[in-house]
Amino acid sequence: MNQQATMPKKITNSNESTIFKVLFIIGLCHLLNDAIQAVVPAMFPILEKSMGLSFTQLGIIAFSLNMVSSVMQPMIGFFTDKKPMPYILPIGLTSTLFGVLGLGFASGFNWIVLSVVFIGLGSAVFHPEGSRVAHMAAGDRRGLAQSIYQVGGNSGQALAPLITALVLVPLGQAGASWFSLAAALAVVLLVYIAKWYKQRLHSITRASKKKISVKASGMNHAKDIKKAIFFILLTIFARSWYISGMTNFYTFYTIHKYALSIKESQLFLFTFLVAGAIGTFFGGPLSDRFGKKKVITFSMMVTLPFSILIPYMPLALAFIFLIFSGFIIMTSFSVTVVYAQELVPGKIGMMSGLTVGLAFGMGAIGSVGLGYIADLIGLPTMIAVLGILPLIGLSSFLLPSDRAVQGWNNE
Repeated sequence: MNQQATMPKKITNSNESTIFKVLFIIGLCHLLNDAIQAVVPAMFPILEKSMGLSFTQLGIIAFSLNMVSSVMQPMIGFFTDKKPMPYILPIGLTSTLFGVLGLGFASGFNWIVLSVVFIGLGSAVFHPEGSRVAHMAAGDRRGLAQSIYQVGGNSGQALAPLITALVLVPLGQAGASWFSLAAALAVVLLVYIAKWYKQRLHSITRASKKKISVKASGMNHAKDIKKAIFFILLTIFARSWYISGMTNFYTFYTIHKYALSIKESQLFLFTFLVAGAIGTFFGGPLSDRFGKKKVITFSMMVTLPFSILIPYMPLALAFIFLIFSGFIIMTSFSVTVVYAQELVPGKIGMMSGLTVGLAFGMGAIGSVGLGYIADLIGLPTMIAVLGILPLIGLSSFLLPSDRAVQGWNNE
């Protein structure tokens, strides 16, 4: 327990180098994990035809996957902050392996829900602990480290349109079972990571006084920290609902407005997601150079004009604006995680689980909420309203500066 609590102080030592091998491996595992998660919504058209599932049942499947993952993440992070468990990483991906096998061979709706719960549990374990590994391997380049880790996950999510076209359409439901190979590879890689993680814990020196100083800092600035957490979560809410709306509904909008085919509309979605993955990568290094608050605020402020104008643009300009909006808004993704970790430095896993888990949870709720709004006021109007959401993210102007947060931690 003492070792874990002192970890944030130890890792800020500028004499420690960034361990890129570990970062690339955990980033690859993140890609594999999130690509497997992307299989679930990618299978919806196939499940709807093969099993005759209703849209309500498909919504329950998506809700089960995302809510299990999002609710469990901060809980697991809180537990492992107190009692580090390096080998929980490969155990979690083993749960995902069983889940994806079950998904491929499920004979009914109930078995599908059970399978996605296993996938959700694996994801809930992986995300806070994977973020902790990235933090441990960061050295003094936390933004870059978190970006390498997070871009793996976003790249995995961006594979969903390709997964649908190349694997699930020709192979059907059974094609999902082939992703058990990806899960097995992730388990093997995570056994290596778990060994490094365990050795790293043993190498951290005892520093009980540092732990006390972290707690004292938190007590002195408890109100300021709570306000900052509220504003960072509000920013995550705005970003998650915008991303969810564009991911789930913009393809329907392009088909309706521009008379695109389903295949052509998937190209728009793929481009948006890839641009977001690239933005995720660049956000971390930019925050290391210019500061985390500046990058978070910049991402929301500069996205706003593009997000507002997208629905009113001709096809070519809409495509370009879509790339810009996806890239810019996602520069804040990894940065919000690092910012939250530094707000409460003794709770790396819990803050990672809270920020990333909230993004999953808000995405799940956003899918349902925005779908209801689209039914109520019409899809074109909903897409237009969606563009205003980054305005809420401008609450990031009220976040304390990086220097202020660092000062609290050093008191």
